[in-house]
Amino acid sequence: MRQELQMGRSEAGSRLWLSMLIAAMEDVSRPELRRQSIDASTLEQVRAQLALPASPRPSGSSLRH
Repeated sequence: MRQELQMGRSEAGSRLWLSMLIAAMEDVSRPELRRQSIDASTLEQVRAQLALPASPRPSGSSLRH
């Protein structure tokens, strides 16, 4: 039962994360936002973040207290 609850929470978290990602992508695709210039330091920070390797997803067993 506990494992089912953990699975449900991780699925809900994944759906929330995906929904937020889709909303962000829709926002930045709006023409009025695409016309705005972006500060060079912001672009540099984004590029640095994207260059990092993806962190492994924690297993359910590592989330126990």
